[in-house]
Amino acid sequence: MNLLSLITYTGIFVFAGTGAFKARTYQMDIFGACVLAFVTAYGGGTLRDLLIGVRPVNWVNDYLALGLVFSATLITFIFKLNYERFKRTIFITDAIGLGLFTAAGIEKSILLGINEMYAVVMGVITASFGGLLADVLCNAVPNLFKRGELYATACAIGGVVYVLLRKAGFEQNINLVLCVVIVVLTRIISKWKRVELPEI
Repeated sequence: MNLLSLITYTGIFVFAGTGAFKARTYQMDIFGACVLAFVTAYGGGTLRDLLIGVRPVNWVNDYLALGLVFSATLITFIFKLNYERFKRTIFITDAIGLGLFTAAGIEKSILLGINEMYAVVMGVITASFGGLLADVLCNAVPNLFKRGELYATACAIGGVVYVLLRKAGFEQNINLVLCVVIVVLTRIISKWKRVELPEI
């Protein structure tokens, strides 16, 4: 398993766990939690593949990825993990998921022949649209649209850095790791320092 695959599968597990936690806050049953975990983990990547024209989409026939989604849901269910108690931990893991999926989305798009600018857009979609779809299903305002949340912006910053490093000739694994780190740090620091984009 190469670094890109490791990043992708780790991101799936992390985002599935985030979706399962979210299901607990809305008092869903285990089936609803599985649906929300699946949407959170796969929504962005599925939309990316549909926009690029990939058939079948990334999760079809990938039993390992499906197993990770169900595992994350079962862990949340069995241990009765409470959202409020682990709110900070969930924020950190969600930030890590953003970084992982941004890097994976960009690299997969480039491998499929998408130019670098649009690959960054695909990376942002991969990282942020699963959470957006999950929030819509829960009838909640998505983090993507909340003021004071550098959500997609953090992904875009990490994505631009990834492309610049790639153009500078850095090795692929270094680019992936630095992209993840920059997205995670941007997301955490912006929340901590209350950095936000100006109003329109």
